[in-house]
Amino acid sequence: MTDQSKYHSWLNEKRSHAWSVYENTPMPTTKSEEWRYTDLTKLLSLEHLNLQMTAGSHLKAPSREHLSETINTSGRIQFADGLISSLQLTSDIKNRGVIVDSMQNPQHEKHQEIIQANLGTVLLPPESGKFQALNAARWADGVIIYVPENVHIEMPVRGKHHFTSDKSTRCSRTLIVAEEGSQISYVEEFQSADSENAMVSSTVEIIAHKNATVDFVSVQNLGRGTFFQADQKAVVHRDATINTLNVNLGSTVTRLDLKTQLAEPGATTKMLGLYFGDQNQHFDHNTSQDHLAPHTGSDLLYKGALDGDSRATFRGVIRVHSGAQQTDAYQTNRTLLLSDKAQANSLPNLEIEADDVKCSHGSTVGQLDQEIIFYLLNRGLSPQQAERLVVLGFLGDVLERLPKGAFRRVVNSVTDTLKQKLSHG
Repeated sequence: MTDQSKYHSWLNEKRSHAWSVYENTPMPTTKSEEWRYTDLTKLLSLEHLNLQMTAGSHLKAPSREHLSETINTSGRIQFADGLISSLQLTSDIKNRGVIVDSMQNPQHEKHQEIIQANLGTVLLPPESGKFQALNAARWADGVIIYVPENVHIEMPVRGKHHFTSDKSTRCSRTLIVAEEGSQISYVEEFQSADSENAMVSSTVEIIAHKNATVDFVSVQNLGRGTFFQADQKAVVHRDATINTLNVNLGSTVTRLDLKTQLAEPGATTKMLGLYFGDQNQHFDHNTSQDHLAPHTGSDLLYKGALDGDSRATFRGVIRVHSGAQQTDAYQTNRTLLLSDKAQANSLPNLEIEADDVKCSHGSTVGQLDQEIIFYLLNRGLSPQQAERLVVLGFLGDVLERLPKGAFRRVVNSVTDTLKQKLSHG
């Protein structure tokens, strides 16, 4: 049996186990605290989704090309309906031993070994929940990003997902492993046209070893009629940093589960989020900052604006485990309501089992400040212009926290999309 055959045999066994877990795990309901404000039976028609998957061993391997343009990017990954169609990498990435490859069709045995050692093991096993098991069983393709010791890649790798099918479920995986002293940034983008009924499931696992830095950005602008279900789990080791930004602008229903474990002293994380809803959009953000070791820090900021009949729920918890002294943790959620029908629920929580910590949480849900609007109207702006300016300033605070050089394209793209949504409001 060839190495590739052994690898696919291993994958098939993992998929089979995950499907068994999926079939034996009940669908989450509003009886669960973590799903209290998201009733899937009213929002979705999951029973009509096609859960079939193309056999992995028969999938076409992606094209592999040299990327000569190095401005603002060091690699490009194109996904079509969950499958990687092309990989474009700069010479810098290849020459320094960085791995950016398909998880379904890894090019070398070393790539396979890294995937087998880390994929769906400690961070997000299928036993984590119904949708986690579904993704583990039905992911069609995914990307592995591996950075060797002390290698710094300044410009981000970019992955673009495009989906075309109605009444389908598309699942993808992302695995990022940063070895000691390394640095990498990855930006993923999700786009599709409007659909009658579709589901997109994304699972991301990030491991930052000692003194490594990983920046991860996800921009979701899927069409209406889509359920976007995302799981992100990260573990931060000694003196390492993982920063995340999640931007949710599209889909009809969005569910994000984001969990970061600060596993060793000196570990830090920044968790940023931005969302804008209109019409009947529904966003559900479920976050966890888990401090397992002393001298760790986390800072979460999620901000959103809601128009029309849109809904948003934020549920966040800071957990400080016993012995995790000198923890420094913050959590903030702010939502701006632009219509009388929009609704937001914010549920920040603290669970602290140590006595020498600095922890705080806060949330606000409010409407536009009419004094500011009045001031702008008196300066000659129209009501629509004034509202747009205030909302862009409110949400732009999140984008301002990104390093401008590496993420300039992300900031510009998100700002342009926000302007379009505000113009149609």
